[in-house]
Amino acid sequence: MDIAQDILIRASRGEAQAFEEVYKATSGFVYNVALRIVNNREDALEVAQEVFLIVHDKLKTFRFESSFKTWVYRITANTAINFAKKNSRLKSVPFEESLMEPPAENEALTQMDQEYHNRLVEKLLGELNCEQRACVVLRDIQGLSYEEMAQALNININTVRSRLKRAREKLLSLKQSVDYEKVRTF
Repeated sequence: MDIAQDILIRASRGEAQAFEEVYKATSGFVYNVALRIVNNREDALEVAQEVFLIVHDKLKTFRFESSFKTWVYRITANTAINFAKKNSRLKSVPFEESLMEPPAENEALTQMDQEYHNRLVEKLLGELNCEQRACVVLRDIQGLSYEEMAQALNININTVRSRLKRAREKLLSLKQSVDYEKVRTF
């Protein structure tokens, strides 16, 4: 996500073509971060749209004191967390019953294997509160450092560590509780 400073400056002045370049360079990761936090594709699209409205409006205030990537992460994470808090539409389906059955060994089922893995990750993340989910996504999926996470979420680094620790403990206990023989299909 290397965007030249001159493109960011032109976009901040309202140049549509420059903003389109910013959008193209960042839209994929904005959507992915939002998806992991809100845990719903339609909601992630809505969050991403909101993020780009905010980026468009606030780009003129970006001062290049932090990286543009961190700035966009902060907007995305905060927008997704706020959205998740307002629209908590997570179903209260028992954890094990909401997973599909892992496919049998067969080369034709490789795609189903990946889909099962993705659903498992989505479901595990869905069991976390949105602050913990944001920390897991930023650290373990997007690869941010603790300092970058603290800056992106606008929280103390010790809060980042504590949320991440609690999230990982909960994920571990959930993962260990899954009896793959009893997991039912949707």
